[in-house]
Amino acid sequence: MTEQQTPAPIVEISGLTKRFPGVLALDRISVDFRPGEVHAVIGENGAGKSTLMNILAGDLQPNSGEIRIDGRQATIASPLASRAAGITVVYQELALCPTLTIADNIMMSDMAARSAVSLVPRDKMRREARAALARLGMGKLDPDTRVGRLSVAEMQLVEIAGAIRQRARVLVLDEPNSALSKRESGRLFDIVRQLRGEGVTVIYVSHHLKEVLDLADRITVMRDGRTIETLDNDGLSEDRLIRAMVGRDLDTAAQWSLQPEARSDAAPIVLSVEELTADGLDGLSFHARAGEILGIGGLPDSGKDTLGEALFGLCSRDGRISIDGKELRAADPHASIRNGMTLVPADRRGAGALLAMSVADNVVSASLPRFSLAGFMRRGAVRREARAQVARLDARISHLGQRLATLSGGNQQKIILGRSLVTNPRVLILHEPTRGVDVGAKAEIYAILRGIAGEGVAVVMISSEIPELIMNAERVLVLRNGRISGELTGAGINEEAILARAMAS
Repeated sequence: MTEQQTPAPIVEISGLTKRFPGVLALDRISVDFRPGEVHAVIGENGAGKSTLMNILAGDLQPNSGEIRIDGRQATIASPLASRAAGITVVYQELALCPTLTIADNIMMSDMAARSAVSLVPRDKMRREARAALARLGMGKLDPDTRVGRLSVAEMQLVEIAGAIRQRARVLVLDEPNSALSKRESGRLFDIVRQLRGEGVTVIYVSHHLKEVLDLADRITVMRDGRTIETLDNDGLSEDRLIRAMVGRDLDTAAQWSLQPEARSDAAPIVLSVEELTADGLDGLSFHARAGEILGIGGLPDSGKDTLGEALFGLCSRDGRISIDGKELRAADPHASIRNGMTLVPADRRGAGALLAMSVADNVVSASLPRFSLAGFMRRGAVRREARAQVARLDARISHLGQRLATLSGGNQQKIILGRSLVTNPRVLILHEPTRGVDVGAKAEIYAILRGIAGEGVAVVMISSEIPELIMNAERVLVLRNGRISGELTGAGINEEAILARAMAS
């Protein structure tokens, strides 16, 4: 655009500052968002992106600074005020009610606006929900289906459908592509471009730099609670963005070319799985050896997303699962932990993190008997263990009493990982271990996982990110239709081979 064609911003942020106890989360942030643009906001975990979006959503209030909407000073005092101003935020961690139907969730804002005695027009709800789903290419979904029965990818698109239906003037998408297949991602990107053409401002928060470069008109880089620069997306490269994000050169090519150290076939088998059958899984048999990182790949409907829960005993299952030759009882996570298995789930906020609790309490929450005496917590022992795990994982916190909710996504993931390590696992299962984590934190987590494997733990990494599997796994099992469609090792682990087995008929 020429200078004469540049429209006035719809949202202007000037000098915005937000403090938490011991943490300066935003330090005089200034940025503007124009109508009809896709504006990406990027930065490492802890850069302040989530805090800024929470302020736009009305969930947090700044300590100082100014927000202007359509040129007029605005106070976004609550989520309702944010929506009234035309701002809708779709968070990475889904805000759906799993016991309600798709139609109920999509129409939630309408129901909230009605009085308690109002009747809900069900037929209209179904029609409008179906239209919103069709716009996302999901017209075959039944609006009366309960959300809890959907895959994570389908849930993500249902939430986006609800936001689109509200005709937001500013749509904030926080890591919207974290759980979507390539086809679903392509449809989402088409929708984003369509909304831009209709004059909607799309604020796109993502750690996936390639999609940012494909979609965004402008890109704002944040670091350490500050806006570093806002760039027109004209000839930008991933390396250029990474340098701005981390404040230094990062040799990503060298990172992604690393090959994991091969383990000897003579290493003892720690995890043995025979004829495992569960929802979406059909008679899986495989093993993992001591010190091995075993990768599990596949499309969203392959069954891989239920594998971790089935192994850990969170759902009904058939078959035999053994750790060091001892068979585990089905559907008993406590027995799994006692026998040396632990799980880091994909849904960090919903299933993994105890957000209202402190860092220290999160670290020991899976091992409470070790830290209690006569029914009372041994606070000194809790602090010592928490301090040791924070140091081991290099988690950035202000103090051990800090609520987990105030940490960045990457540091939350480290604390959840620390909680698993306190149980002294023989088998560590990780489902989407770096979802929503920036490139710098990913490298740190990968180094941690390799160190854990080096201590003789069998690590099972279930991931939708093919480069993650290539970089870390010594073997990769590819699932399709609930079965193992291929096993890859060494140089045979590459993107073409994984996709071929994931998509083979």
